[in-house]
Amino acid sequence: MGANAANALLFLVTTLFDLALWIYLLRVLLQWSRADFYNPISQAIWKATRYPNDWLRPYLPTVRNINLAAALTLAVLAVVYIYVVIGVLGFSLGPASVLWYAALKLVVLTVNLYTFTIFVQAILSWLGPGVNNPASNILWSLNEPLLRPMRRFLPPMSGLDLSPLVVILLLQVLNRLLPLPGAFR
Repeated sequence: MGANAANALLFLVTTLFDLALWIYLLRVLLQWSRADFYNPISQAIWKATRYPNDWLRPYLPTVRNINLAAALTLAVLAVVYIYVVIGVLGFSLGPASVLWYAALKLVVLTVNLYTFTIFVQAILSWLGPGVNNPASNILWSLNEPLLRPMRRFLPPMSGLDLSPLVVILLLQVLNRLLPLPGAFR
């Protein structure tokens, strides 16, 4: 396979797996943050991740608002992603390295997801402050566990909430500190 074909295949695999991982990650995080289950966005994520969660739920209960069935699916999907990427790139890793890179991939995805959602929430607050819509409700539920402690440390100044900026900055510093190779990002 030529270099261009391998790059195209790697891009396609990474994109499809990232989308699947983000959806399952959102399922875990929305349930953990107790987001509104009846929100249309929550319902779409719930329906998109229904299988294999419905099959695993009788065996893996929810513990402290963490859906273990969705978390296990997410972890297995991350491991499969690492194996597919190393297969496309043509090298091999030991099982311990695969598990380590899968865990790092999930941390990187979580950091990127929070960075993106906090950024979108900040933009929505500028465009329509006080507007109540399904997206802003989900974003508020998802991001408030990160923003609330920062707001206690850094209160609003002259009506301007700088906590999203500080949290995004800290998330990006954390993202740069994670030792995940570029091929798996």
